[in-house]
Amino acid sequence: MDAPINPSLSVDCVVFGFDGRSLKVLLIERRYRLPDGQSEPDFKLPGSLIYENENVDQAAHRVLEQYTGRRETYLRQLHVFSDPDRITGDELSWLQAHYRVETIRVVTVAYYMLVKLDDTLLTQVRTHGARWIELEQIHQLAMDHKQILAYALDTLSKQLMAEPIAFELLPRKFTLRQLQDLYEGILGIEIDNRNFRKKVLSSDYIQPTGEREKQVAHKPALYYTFNRQKFRKDTRQKFRLNFINWQL
Repeated sequence: MDAPINPSLSVDCVVFGFDGRSLKVLLIERRYRLPDGQSEPDFKLPGSLIYENENVDQAAHRVLEQYTGRRETYLRQLHVFSDPDRITGDELSWLQAHYRVETIRVVTVAYYMLVKLDDTLLTQVRTHGARWIELEQIHQLAMDHKQILAYALDTLSKQLMAEPIAFELLPRKFTLRQLQDLYEGILGIEIDNRNFRKKVLSSDYIQPTGEREKQVAHKPALYYTFNRQKFRKDTRQKFRLNFINWQL
């Protein structure tokens, strides 16, 4: 441990990843002891009480590096969750025992992070007791972490319509099917395939590479790239990412 722990302030991180088919969230498996003395596994978001010698941003980067081996990625502060009763009862007892601290409440600063999933990252996290879980399969989380996840997903959905954050999750070369799957995964809706492709192909920012998929059972799809430089130069950029008609 680098320094004494602050028992009243923590960071919790919602780490989103996309494997080309579905949106995934990085979760930590823990053994939760029940009142009868038995234990069962459940899941929580990656997080930590902060050290006394670090700020919350540094703590969030530390947590990200601990579980993914990466420190520099898309990271944004999300919200401060400060309800005095956000962690009580058995959950508070677990936190006190896990960190060996005495506290009656914990304020958490939540972050969300976007990472590009690859084979290394998909397998590496398991060495730290973490797993990538499909968003649709997450029904319950420890403490108030389901609420934090919902807040992060709502924020991500809104930013998706105005900022090029989708391309923080996609590989450098992607198919239109992957792009549509990502939009559907974040927004939680089905998108008309024909209209989506039409709007994407009329965009000045999504450009074909001339390359196609290899070694696939279906007809190889064309790869595209996102022209970030052109997007940054375009003064109308915030109005040109609406590939679908969607109101939040």
